[in-house]
Amino acid sequence: MVTLKEGDKAPAFTGKDQDSKKISLSDYKGKKLVLYFYSEAGSPTCTIESCNLRDNYGLLKKNGFEVVGVSPDTEKVQKNFETKYKLPFCLIADTSHDILEKYGVWDQKKLFGREYMGVLRTTFIIDEKGTIIKIFSKPKNKAHAEEIIAAVK
Repeated sequence: MVTLKEGDKAPAFTGKDQDSKKISLSDYKGKKLVLYFYSEAGSPTCTIESCNLRDNYGLLKKNGFEVVGVSPDTEKVQKNFETKYKLPFCLIADTSHDILEKYGVWDQKKLFGREYMGVLRTTFIIDEKGTIIKIFSKPKNKAHAEEIIAAVK
């Protein structure tokens, strides 16, 4: 399994978003990027986190951040999630787990004694040069945007 740390170069990726548009890390060169990984569109925790980023999107943009979400959901599921919650940012459908694996967030999980593969909710803050400057391995779903702003000031 890949283990990234702050100071590492962010792994290049390309995926399709909720509108079937190709999105690559290189599209954000020269910009700060909030790249957040979530397990399932519409699940309670992931919805709270995504809506917090939505509600604070203006503040994030004012501080120079772009936002991209990634989950193993299909493009159609991502589109429904975006529409239902009026999310103003790209949501990449990583059904192959390629991006999830590159960032080391597709891993063994355990729930009620059952083991399965799933997404470790994680956020990477990537600077204008493509370097990971902050990793949130347990983001505060109700105050995630606020912790991002506080951490990089």
